[in-house]
Amino acid sequence: MTAQTAPARERAGVPARNRLRALVETPEVGVVAACVAVFVALSLARDTFASAVNLQGMGFDLAQYGLIAIGESLVILTGGIDLSVGALLGTSVILMSWFNVNAHLPAGVAVLATLALTGLVGLWHGLAVTRLKMPPFVVTLVTYTVAQGVTLAITSGTSIVGISGFFSNVGQTYIAQIPVPLILFAIVAVAAWFFLERTYAGRQVYAVGGNPEAARLAGIRGDRRVISMYVTSSLLSGFSSMLVLGRMGVGSASGVGVGWELSAIAAAVIGGVSLVGGQGRILGIVAGTVLLELINNGLTTLQINSDYTNIVLGGVLGIAILADRLRAQHLSRRT
Repeated sequence: MTAQTAPARERAGVPARNRLRALVETPEVGVVAACVAVFVALSLARDTFASAVNLQGMGFDLAQYGLIAIGESLVILTGGIDLSVGALLGTSVILMSWFNVNAHLPAGVAVLATLALTGLVGLWHGLAVTRLKMPPFVVTLVTYTVAQGVTLAITSGTSIVGISGFFSNVGQTYIAQIPVPLILFAIVAVAAWFFLERTYAGRQVYAVGGNPEAARLAGIRGDRRVISMYVTSSLLSGFSSMLVLGRMGVGSASGVGVGWELSAIAAAVIGGVSLVGGQGRILGIVAGTVLLELINNGLTTLQINSDYTNIVLGGVLGIAILADRLRAQHLSRRT
């Protein structure tokens, strides 16, 4: 009986080992485990970290950063980069405020007008990259600079006050003790997951980012996919600005969105998105954003000097990029 059952157990054990190996090699496993470890460590270090009030505050922050991280990641999946997401968010806050207060447009119309402008910016990015063959780094860096200038030109460094209560209703309210912005972020994340994982167009995005020439020979219209991802990234920056504006209560130009593009890129890379395109999943992107928020909030909760925050976040980004390169080299050797 033993001689007969041993091979059966061996055959049954092989798939189990393969599944375990596949799970361990999944990029998202590491970042999810890191989120759990950091959360537990910070909760033990400071009782207030896991309090409902602090978790709700993290939910607001997570929604703001997470939305632009998803948009950034979609662009990176195509093999590009968008350095304008933070500056465009800051400009969108001012535009939305100006449309509502100075142009006397209803809040909903102000939001739509701002989204239309951000969509046009994304369209310009996509056309410049695909038709004019301009480097994404250069195109979006120009927008980054121009957006900051537009923000200062509109406000002259002052805040726009008297915005509609609609924004605070969206940016500061709860549903069953869950911040509304966090719910909106979850909806966008699920929609992005469905698009990438369950639609033909989503698979085309991976194909274009992984091997543009092979995608072209397969009949995939890569230009359309690239343009649509740049448009989506810009739209998500504009959408996130509505949440930021609602939380602040005024249209302020002081530091809003500054450096957020680096956090978005870091969240993407930490979550397993390859900087050369074609690899990455929404689960990892969300987990990467959560990890960055845990670190950022944890440093604040532990009352560590804010000057060290960028050092820590920069170090995390550097480690993530190194891990991305090592993973790419490992995969190239295996193939």
